[in-house]
Amino acid sequence: MSGYSIKGARSASGTPLDLHIADGRLVAGPALGAKIIEADGLLALPGLVDMHTHLREPGFEESETVASGTACAARGGFTAVFAMANTDPVTDSVERAAHIAELGRAAGNAEVFPIGSITIGLAGDRLSPIAEMAASGVRMFSDDGKCVMNSALMREALRLSSEANVIIAQHSQDHVLAGPQAAADERTVAADLGITGWPWAAESTIIARDVQLAELTGGRLHACHITTAESVEVVRWAKARGVKVTAEATPHHLLLDSELLRGLDTAFKVNPPLRGAEDIEALRSALADGTIDVVGTDHAPHDPKAKQGDFAHAKPGMLGLEQALASVIETMINTGRMDWTDLVRVMSVTPARLTGVPDQGGMLRIGEVANLVLVDPTRRAVVDRETSRSASRNNPYHGLDLPDPIEMTFYSGHLSYSRRISA
Repeated sequence: MSGYSIKGARSASGTPLDLHIADGRLVAGPALGAKIIEADGLLALPGLVDMHTHLREPGFEESETVASGTACAARGGFTAVFAMANTDPVTDSVERAAHIAELGRAAGNAEVFPIGSITIGLAGDRLSPIAEMAASGVRMFSDDGKCVMNSALMREALRLSSEANVIIAQHSQDHVLAGPQAAADERTVAADLGITGWPWAAESTIIARDVQLAELTGGRLHACHITTAESVEVVRWAKARGVKVTAEATPHHLLLDSELLRGLDTAFKVNPPLRGAEDIEALRSALADGTIDVVGTDHAPHDPKAKQGDFAHAKPGMLGLEQALASVIETMINTGRMDWTDLVRVMSVTPARLTGVPDQGGMLRIGEVANLVLVDPTRRAVVDRETSRSASRNNPYHGLDLPDPIEMTFYSGHLSYSRRISA
């Protein structure tokens, strides 16, 4: 096949758009023998970029591999993902980061950017070689799943981030206020369920500390998966002061309510936990007004054994890549809070810009690498976890009637997912 010719699509702003792909790039006209794709009624958007994905490989291939995780990404409209460092071994060296990137190239479903750990082995006591890894091309560092509690270490990490122009992405959880048994939102349901509560202050106090350390050092701080109204206010305060801080919300924290935990279904266990209506409203408002910069999926697959047993001891985490766009459409587009241009900003343009990755989050212009997704803005379906491309099935959206928008995803001009034709 000599490429693709996409006819009759519209851009995020509604402008008619014909696109032609040849040799991996957008070109002025159809190549000889190009496959014609009739796209009437579809939107053509730049490929989505996820700053927060757990691909599990190496070490936890029973839950996910880079190949299966990036297949999920393609099904969800993503052409680039950033792979968190909490693998086994931890991504805490140049060589291990290079291995993750190579696994992504071998899979060929989406571009994979490794996230380096902030501390060696995620142990929280010695910094990883941040400068060396940054020089090799690593753009983000995170101990996600664990908070860097040592303030002096966090200060030094942020100082190094300023020198190397990389991002320090913090899992904001005071492990004293919200220890390993904390499993449900303290403000709404924890007491009723007899489960150890996860208080809002365990999140916002860490963000408050870290934004001040970022101001002190000039470092670049990213607050992962913020979930509370108080955290939103801290980020808003810091931005008003000119601190280099960005923040993300997850699809599940935008859509799903802590009331779902009353059935003690471990599919709804996640860290930080699902919150109540007050916090959800704060997140949606903050995403709409730009206080929250991006949507990050926190795609966290687990094999079935990890989700079995009682709620308190099951592992936290949810699948996120395949229903991320659906969640944002449902909560932000269909409620009138955002338009499609806004959605492209928070799910493609801004994450690509913040991380400085080439060839992602583009404007679909001639000459650009063809990383794009065709979206049906009207299609809906009931989510069936058994159809997931993930190796795991811990999908909290199972059984929900949601938008099902992804028609086709093109990664570097390759058809990485199609509802219509074989890729």
